[in-house]
Formats: sequence, C-alpha cells, structure tokens
Amino acid sequence: MHDFALLGLRVTLGGYLAVHGAQKLFGSFDGPGLDKASVGFDHLGLRPGRAFAILAGCSELGGGMLTAAGVANPLGPVAIAGAMAVASVTHADKGPMLQKGGFELPAINLAAAMTLLGVGPGRYSLDRLLGLRLPNVVSRLSFLGAAALSSYSAAQVVQTKLSARHSTGSPATTKVASA
Repeated sequence: MHDFALLGLRVTLGGYLAVHGAQKLFGSFDGPGLDKASVGFDHLGLRPGRAFAILAGCSELGGGMLTAAGVANPLGPVAIAGAMAVASVTHADKGPMLQKGGFELPAINLAAAMTLLGVGPGRYSLDRLLGLRLPNVVSRLSFLGAAALSSYSAAQVVQTKLSARHSTGSPATTKVASA
C-alpha cells in the first residue's frame, strides 16, 4: 500500500507541475506562454525575466516529468521544491489562502516534494524498475544548486516587493503570470 501511495503522490504532483511548466514555456493548457511569463518574472525582480521564466518552466516541466516517472531521483523533487519555495515566497504577502492569491498551493506542492525527497520514489518507479541510482555526488550537487538558486531568487522577490512597498507606501501587489 505504501508504494501505491507514493506512486499516486508522484503522479499527481509531477503531472500538475509538468502542466504548470508547459503553461509557462509553451502557453499550453491556457497558460500565459513564455513572453507573458517573462514579463511577470521581470516585475518580480527576477531579471532577466525570460531566463528566469525558462528556468521556472523547465524546473516545473522537467521536475514534474521526472517525479511522475520516478526516474533520476531526487532530481525531480529537488527541482519542484526549489520552484515551489520561490513561488511560496512570491505569494507570501497575500496570506496563506489560495482564494486571496496566497501561498497555499505552492506550500502544499513544496511539502509533497519534500516528502518524496525524504522517502524516495517507492517500488513503482522507473529507477527501481531499471535498477538506476543517481550517484551521490550528483544528488548533493543538485541540492546545493537548487538551494543556492532558490535562495537568490527568493531574496530578489522579497527585495523587489519591499522596494515597491516603500515607494508606494502600501503592500506590493505585483500581478504575475502564473509564477
């Protein structure tokens, strides 16, 4: 039962994140596409916006596909966790609830990715089926890279929102295309 639960979590989380990435990168599933997403990332202080939109879209699409398939673990959950940490910070000023634009959904996605990082992909994964195991050095480097890039990105978002708040005298309510 445990492995079926992990499979369900992986497919659900990975599938939805892959869709979000496709929305940003290609405009699929009624998404904004790369040009609009790039403008949104620029407004968040993630410059150049196009590069950060591509990075976020690839983290979501690639991380989602890797997670759903259970291949190259832990790269998929690491990519998702990094993207969702930044998305949570991006929406933090709107509070915790989704209906007010808050961080509820990215926080749940982050928690799910962290759970998969902690317990692995389970028996019903391509890694297990094919007998693959990512070298420890690759796993460690992916953690370090994701942590550094996510920290930098989150700091840029916070700095931009604080600057906007100080210049207008009110809370920043920057609208972002599916960040």
